[in-house]
Amino acid sequence: MNLIVAKIGGSLAAAPAREPWLDALAMAPACPGRGLVIVPGGGPFADAVRRAQEPLGFDDATAHRLALLAMHQYALVLRAAWPRLKPAASRAEIFATLASGRIPVWLPHAMASSDPTVEASWEMTSDSLSAWLARALGARDLLLVKSCGVAAGASLADLAAAGVVDPLFPRYAAASGARVYLAGPADLAGARARFSEAGTPGRLVARPAARAA
Repeated sequence: MNLIVAKIGGSLAAAPAREPWLDALAMAPACPGRGLVIVPGGGPFADAVRRAQEPLGFDDATAHRLALLAMHQYALVLRAAWPRLKPAASRAEIFATLASGRIPVWLPHAMASSDPTVEASWEMTSDSLSAWLARALGARDLLLVKSCGVAAGASLADLAAAGVVDPLFPRYAAASGARVYLAGPADLAGARARFSEAGTPGRLVARPAARAA
């Protein structure tokens, strides 16, 4: 199966574009042999963790685990808005959901918190986690849906320096072995057509030569 791992940025949580993007993403698995896995951002739930860290006095490793649970919360919000989604917490659950014809939305805490290669810091956001998951699933494409556009010719290093993706994303994206696309507001209008043609919307920002061992 040709898998797309698509991360829906937390910045879209309350944005008008969220529902149209979900509708467009529904076209991705319509093509034979293609599957879609949704990775939720942290949205307002991650923002609440950031605000609470200083007054409550917990360390970054604890904040990281709470941010994983924030993604879990946003996943449930997406599930409420889009009943075709089914929460999935493990690789086995993800593939079982795909086999059932539904679309898995990833609950990251169990998988990510048990892997020592996942850095427990604020630099490890849902961007890098989506790349980590793409590697774990053997996904062909990784799509980050953002609330901002991407400049032509921008490298992953450029995007990390500009804060469009997190600082660790270039490393995790390279290790994923997936083609990496970033989609912003200008890509929404043609997203349904692009998915229906077995393509992936957005700007191709990385095409690794081979999957890392």
